[in-house]
Amino acid sequence: MNENNQLCTQDKLMQAAIDLISAKGYDGVSTREIAAEAGLSEKTLFRHFGSKQNLLEKAYDRYLYAAEMQKLFKEKLTGNLHEDLLMISRTYHKVMDRNRKLVIISIQVGDHLPGFRDYSESHPRQFREVLTNYFKYMSDQGKLVTKDPSLTAVAFMWMNLGAFLNTTHAVQTFTDIEMDAFIEESVRLFTRALTP
Repeated sequence: MNENNQLCTQDKLMQAAIDLISAKGYDGVSTREIAAEAGLSEKTLFRHFGSKQNLLEKAYDRYLYAAEMQKLFKEKLTGNLHEDLLMISRTYHKVMDRNRKLVIISIQVGDHLPGFRDYSESHPRQFREVLTNYFKYMSDQGKLVTKDPSLTAVAFMWMNLGAFLNTTHAVQTFTDIEMDAFIEESVRLFTRALTP
């Protein structure tokens, strides 16, 4: 089996798991159902992933934002604080929206699966690290003022996470503000606060 076919098989299984678990809950779906939804055998699921939890963890790694955000920080940032923060926020929301079902699953099952909470927190930890390093770099260049780059990174992350969660069924939506308007205004405020 070549690598593309294997990837296709794994993607089918991961997508089937995400769709079914988001509809029925983690405990409401069997590995047999996931495999059937993907048009594959349960044996194939176990050969590729070993367990339902491992399948969910691999889906989390494949589709969530750590790799995409790291690439953004390495290749696309300009050194202009306002432009960079807009790009970071827009990319974050694009990835989170695209993977809405998976994010909701991780919120729902995070404390119920042994080790999953720690596993799922790897993406925010990596995001915090690259964002903290960015804020340190910008501060060293005299383009940003912050007493604690790590705390500044967390504030920026929580601002964006809160906005995303407000668009999900996991919390009660209390505003009708468009996401792009929110991103523009919050980045404007953040940039103004951090600019020397």
